[in-house]
Amino acid sequence: MGFHSFITQDTDKSISNRYTAQGALPVYMTDNKGNQWHEDDYEGYGGFGDKDFYELLAEMNGMSTRDEGLNLYFSDTPHLQPNLTERKNWEWQDLAIENCPDQGYFYDDEWGPDDPVLVVSSEGKAYKGK
Repeated sequence: MGFHSFITQDTDKSISNRYTAQGALPVYMTDNKGNQWHEDDYEGYGGFGDKDFYELLAEMNGMSTRDEGLNLYFSDTPHLQPNLTERKNWEWQDLAIENCPDQGYFYDDEWGPDDPVLVVSSEGKAYKGK
């Protein structure tokens, strides 16, 4: 499974993951009941704090599993979605989430997707390897 990421709804920034050279963008996920989860080291698979985005989406729509949430997210069926923001002080709004076209993974100016080796350190930082 590849990375999956989103655009924040308050600042329109891509939610970068921990493996990109710039590091993860700290964000908050908020549901329609006002519950909130903070993530400052996003891995790129939908987990924010101790809550999975797709599982929460399922719960917000009367379902229970991550798979149900994934199917609903990628369907044409109208549904509620969690909000993803940089700001902690955020009141949930019925807004559609925009996907990050780069899946939260970005390259710095010195190397790019055609470079042959990407090394990820034990601390989760990416750098050009040999």
